[in-house]
Amino acid sequence: MKELEYFFAALRFFTRLPVPGWVRHSAEQLNHAARWFPAIGLIVGTIGAAVTLAALQLWPVQIAVLFGMAATLLVTGAFHEDGLADSIDGFGGGWTKAQVLAIMKDSRIGSYGAIGIGMALLAKFQALAVLPAPTLPLALIAGHAVSRLASTTLIFALDYARDDDTSKSKPLATRMGKGELAVAALCGFAPCLLLPWPQVTVALLLVAVVTLLAARYFVRRIGGYTGDCLGATQQLTEIAFYLGLLCDFG
Repeated sequence: MKELEYFFAALRFFTRLPVPGWVRHSAEQLNHAARWFPAIGLIVGTIGAAVTLAALQLWPVQIAVLFGMAATLLVTGAFHEDGLADSIDGFGGGWTKAQVLAIMKDSRIGSYGAIGIGMALLAKFQALAVLPAPTLPLALIAGHAVSRLASTTLIFALDYARDDDTSKSKPLATRMGKGELAVAALCGFAPCLLLPWPQVTVALLLVAVVTLLAARYFVRRIGGYTGDCLGATQQLTEIAFYLGLLCDFG
């Protein structure tokens, strides 16, 4: 029952999907909910894939991909896209750690963030639109799951960068245990087993490189991660995953 509560806590935190009324809201739940972050990606990716497949029955692949992307944005409330925008604004406009964190906390999106979101969505659309049709649905599911696993590794490996308690991501700012990371890894890697191994291997390598570079950058600039950094990592590694699937060495 505890694990089910943790799962629903993650579902409530990371999406706009309804959860049962008996699920409590507490910091303890959210502390343990991060292990289910990739599982939420499975759900979000499945919704995006289902909408894409349905749209493909009526429209060309480019239109279908747009519908699928829109569905995932609606389900998550653009939660991670907002994190990417705030991160780009913060790191692009701040020189010191205090400045970066202050800009990230600002709810307004600046020019850096707006450009970043536009470029990220365009890259995602272009990559998905040219994936082979049989691969597209599985790529969406795996991309959402693996990218959330990448964000989860930051919680496991890095320190939380803020000293205050005002961030809504603060309840997630605890180190994960190895068992919790294993659960996250199982959910994150599972859909990859259904994709062609040569391509998925390259995709996972790209995800690992982007995650490592992001982690090093976050530590150098602010000494750790914030909730916005997790969102930025999810977005960047999702794109990296799709690009990896497109690599053709033949």
